[in-house]
Amino acid sequence: MQFHPSWRVLPVILLALASPAAFSQTTSKATPPPVATGKATPGPAVKTAALPARPAPPVADWPTKPIRLLIGFPPGSVQDLSARAIAEPLSKALGQPVMVENKAGASGTIAADQVAKSTDLHTFGVMNNSQLTIARLLNPMIAYDPAVDLAPVALIGTTPLVLVVSNFAQGNTAQEWLTWLRNQGDKASYGSPGTGTPGHLGMELIKSRSGGLGVMHVPYPGNPQLITAMLGGHLQAALLPPGLAMQQVRAGKMKAIGVTSEQRSMLAPELPTLREAGIMGADMELFTALAGPASLPPAVRDKLGAAVIEVIKTGEARQRLITVGWQPAPSTAEGLRTRMRSDTRTLGGIIMLRGIRADS
Repeated sequence: MQFHPSWRVLPVILLALASPAAFSQTTSKATPPPVATGKATPGPAVKTAALPARPAPPVADWPTKPIRLLIGFPPGSVQDLSARAIAEPLSKALGQPVMVENKAGASGTIAADQVAKSTDLHTFGVMNNSQLTIARLLNPMIAYDPAVDLAPVALIGTTPLVLVVSNFAQGNTAQEWLTWLRNQGDKASYGSPGTGTPGHLGMELIKSRSGGLGVMHVPYPGNPQLITAMLGGHLQAALLPPGLAMQQVRAGKMKAIGVTSEQRSMLAPELPTLREAGIMGADMELFTALAGPASLPPAVRDKLGAAVIEVIKTGEARQRLITVGWQPAPSTAEGLRTRMRSDTRTLGGIIMLRGIRADS
């Protein structure tokens, strides 16, 4: 049995997420003791006086200039919409402009790498599951390591995906449509917005838990092209965000089996969960979250995280998130770190099991 080369990476990522100190100990090299030679050991070289480090501004004074939120996807993407939903309320809370900047490309890793390398205490990223957990597993060549180079600040929101099937599916219930899809075997195909995307990994997770679901993957440039192909009868299934899926389902153009979250979603309350439809162990949600560089002082991280949580719980940002298709789910940096560990285990396991690579 051949293992995907990223199996060596997953334990290291999980160790770093669980305990950065332990990770440092395992990766540092011990300094060998001096060897006695009987000769006088030269004294240390004279060192020039080091310039004093530039002091960070007191937390009470932070932020001292506009805050940048980098987005790794184009304007109008779900990540972009979540950032713009919190930007104005966050600006009011912190007393500085909050600017959203789109740095699209390479599945969001270009923006994430810029955040990881930032040192000005005012550059952050609004990121998704892939950027914050499995990016290195999908592509070991990316320039940053999510578990080591990024610091979680706060969770913003979550959303499930909706498992939809073609209108050609036979039956009248979610269970009957699932049985129809299973009976198609590998003659059926499902679409996703690309290899390694949540729509791809989520369906592979469902296949591994459903006992006999054999649909084959067909990547598309994006969800709009995928939906067009499905309406034309070229695809039999897909995992879509609720905002896109429910437009088609309510118009009678697709059939919905259920949502991938553990509980029914406020974004599609009429749909059952996949558990209710008979698929156990395939729970998955997309998330949108705020992260900064690993060098971010904890006091700055906590002040920004508290502001994000406050504007989502009590302010206009909550309704804005719901309007653009996110379930508000504010939590602390530690809550976000816990979710990152869980996603790394679940999605990382699927990546290794299926041998998935971003360029495959």
